[in-house]
Amino acid sequence: MPGNSFGQAFRVTTWGESHGPALGAVIDGCPARLPLTEAHIQAALDKRRPGKGGAAETTRKEPDRVEILSGVFQGMTTGTPISLMIRNQDAKSRSYDHLKDLFRPGHGDYTYLKRFGIRDYRGGGRSSGRETVARVAAGAVAQLVLDLAGIEIYAYTAGLGRVYVETKNLEVIEDNRLFCPDMDAAKLMEEQVLAAKKAGDSLGGIVEVVATGVPAGLGDPVFDKLDGEIAKALMSVGAVKGVEIGSGFKAADMTGSENNDPISPKGFLSNNAGGILAGISNGDEIIARAAIKPIPSIGIEQDTIDITGKPVKLSVKGRHDVSAIPRIVPVIKAMMQLVLADHLLRRFSLEITDNCNLIKDEQNGRLI
Repeated sequence: MPGNSFGQAFRVTTWGESHGPALGAVIDGCPARLPLTEAHIQAALDKRRPGKGGAAETTRKEPDRVEILSGVFQGMTTGTPISLMIRNQDAKSRSYDHLKDLFRPGHGDYTYLKRFGIRDYRGGGRSSGRETVARVAAGAVAQLVLDLAGIEIYAYTAGLGRVYVETKNLEVIEDNRLFCPDMDAAKLMEEQVLAAKKAGDSLGGIVEVVATGVPAGLGDPVFDKLDGEIAKALMSVGAVKGVEIGSGFKAADMTGSENNDPISPKGFLSNNAGGILAGISNGDEIIARAAIKPIPSIGIEQDTIDITGKPVKLSVKGRHDVSAIPRIVPVIKAMMQLVLADHLLRRFSLEITDNCNLIKDEQNGRLI
């Protein structure tokens, strides 16, 4: 099936299905001599891991333990393809047997069958949100490249269940289940999640991602604009239905004098551009927002058809998230990591590779 690879200089191919033996990623183009262990990747995966007990989350319990199969020797990347694997351990495929001849509203069942003539009905197969575990693993590796340039990325919940943040304190996003920068808003969001769960329904929301320390000059005109690459990356996540960069759709209501970012000797005085001008980073913070649709698997009865075209009433039962948030937050972060690592290496491949030699030897306390 085409469309499983992303990036040029830092290229990632993901593989696996929701109810297959495992999922994973193959990364080609990662520079050599970067320190990489399974523990480094695991820290990112644990933030996305299902079954942690949040009201919005599925009860499917997956340890999501990553295994590095290649591309690392003695704790360092070798410059060869890095293969990562995460085994499925709590799949219950029989729960989907009654859906094998039905098309679930909001899912890819109908379109996958039309495209390929076959579909994996066990949890959605390749179209399942479970596929994103591989993206998060690859994003953790990409961050090693970004660390060389001092680039940091933050992702958080900006809205959920029609509750939106009023303050943004990045220091508290790890202090609540929803990765929300506004603790008061987080409490209201939790209430909305519980109400939707009780009603058998689901919720959508907004995830914002910010990249700091990005140098000016990343991105290629005309069809590889950096904002276009970010939009594609975020839109490739199954639950994302819209993307904004900077002021986004609000720009349509502004005048030129309002939307333009004045420039001073010290830099830009505002950031309606979201850190990107003419498709190229301008050195300011890159800011993007992704609109997340409600989870389509809901307990409320819906109209659909079976594979013969016969109308059917369907109520989806099982272990489903009430909202893709918060588990999609690390996925959005990972996609930004992949885009920026790819463009950083496309722009500064020789410099970054050389910098990889400046790795601190912890035992000897020197640079090697």
